[in-house]
Amino acid sequence: MDRKIRVLVAKPGLDGHDRGARVVAAALKDAGMEVIYTGLHQTPEMIVEAAIQEDVDVVALSILSGSHMSHFPKVRELLDAAGATDMLITGGGIIPAEDMKVLSEQGIGKLFGPGTDTREVVEYIRGEVSSRNS
Repeated sequence: MDRKIRVLVAKPGLDGHDRGARVVAAALKDAGMEVIYTGLHQTPEMIVEAAIQEDVDVVALSILSGSHMSHFPKVRELLDAAGATDMLITGGGIIPAEDMKVLSEQGIGKLFGPGTDTREVVEYIRGEVSSRNS
């Protein structure tokens, strides 16, 4: 049997709203993935340290505070520096489409906005992890 997909769900920065992150984490668990939720107010360094320690396949960031243009690239930079270049970074929040495009060009995976059906997130993660492992 294949190893379960391991996903770290994190809330970087000062944003104190984690309902969406908890809903996504529950959906991923219900879909058979192992989920590690780091809680609120995480720094990029804390997120990357947890991702490496937990040997996750995916880092999913939930950002509603408008700090997505600094947090996503910093997490990517730190993961790359740690040799985890194959780790998928995805996430969601209130992120304008033009920022999603820029982040995609910087190596960030698909980002999801409020109201996204969690099944779409599950299928995206499954597809990406499968293609990276084949």
